Amino acid sequence: MIDTQLLVIGAGPYALSTAALARERGIHTAILGSPMGFWRTNMPTGMLLRSGPDWHLDGAATHTLEAYLAERGIEAREVDPIPIGFFLEYADWFRKAKGVEVREELVDTLTKENGRFEASLASGERIRADVVVSAPGIRTYANVPDWASSLPAGYAAHTCDLVRFDDMADARVLIIGGRQSAYEWAALIKEHGAARIDIVHRHEIPRFERVSWKFVDAHVEQTVSMPGYWRNLPKSEQDAIAKRFWEVGRLTLEYWLTPRLEWAGIKRWPGTEVVEVTQSGDDEVHVRLSDSTRLTADRVVFASGYRADLGKVSYLAGLLAEIELSNGFPVLDNAFQTSVEGLYITGFSATQDFGPFFGFVKGAPAAATLIVRDLLSRN
Repeated sequence: MIDTQLLVIGAGPYALSTAALARERGIHTAILGSPMGFWRTNMPTGMLLRSGPDWHLDGAATHTLEAYLAERGIEAREVDPIPIGFFLEYADWFRKAKGVEVREELVDTLTKENGRFEASLASGERIRADVVVSAPGIRTYANVPDWASSLPAGYAAHTCDLVRFDDMADARVLIIGGRQSAYEWAALIKEHGAARIDIVHRHEIPRFERVSWKFVDAHVEQTVSMPGYWRNLPKSEQDAIAKRFWEVGRLTLEYWLTPRLEWAGIKRWPGTEVVEVTQSGDDEVHVRLSDSTRLTADRVVFASGYRADLGKVSYLAGLLAEIELSNGFPVLDNAFQTSVEGLYITGFSATQDFGPFFGFVKGAPAAATLIVRDLLSRN
């Protein structure tokens, strides 16, 4: 039996950021998970990030990505855009610099009794903790349309489960979705020799140009300085911010995709959606779009994003009845604490109460700051 003050479940950006800051502030912390596991396993090696060098993991603002660049003598322009592999190198450096040791263990169940939490691990070991921070990876929330279940096994995948493209040579590929992942996966698939790619999405064709995410900074800073910042905004302001976020992050895609797409062999179907799916005997997938267009594909890729559903986080099953939910999201207080005292949930799962920024690395240091500040106030 291991005993600790704080148990962090997960080892992605939000978990690492929180564990590092808690440890620096003198809180005895254990962290379980695969370090940056989703990034290493569910993102392709050729992926490029949309963020800049000012997005980092450190709530203390010391071991930042810019500090890592400086230590290695690298100019920011040399990693613009930032390759995923480079950010993973930074995350490893960050963990080492902070002395954060991650136990690569899976949690089977999490319970609470007599005011303390107990995590039962897949190995059979148990950990008791005063407080738990849960940072579920977004792979748990992969969203696909209802008709996905009608497709033959092995012929369809969400982008998070499709990170190698060697078997795409000469294939006819149907991509559902029109955001960054849809078009970046189209580029990667095209580079691996696909015969044809059809991209189907409900909104108009996005722009491809350099964008700035700097407008996010003020909102994240105000989240730290003004308790309940996002939830206390008038609905009209929330909608205006969400619209701008959509325009910058969804309707405008990265300029560096354009030369990689080479539109020959790629057809876009904006303003449409799939309304009928059939399968022929030779395992071809036939779809009819809402504009009556018919397409045939050998493979289907769902670039359809993620949808929160805390019920899919298996280790929380024993506590789920006590966690107040809204639209699949946990209802959180101003410091990310759930209705179960001592249980905090951070990352994408917190975006309903804290705004869309907290689905991105940018929000990790701010979330860590609020959680650790609250933990220290408990003593």
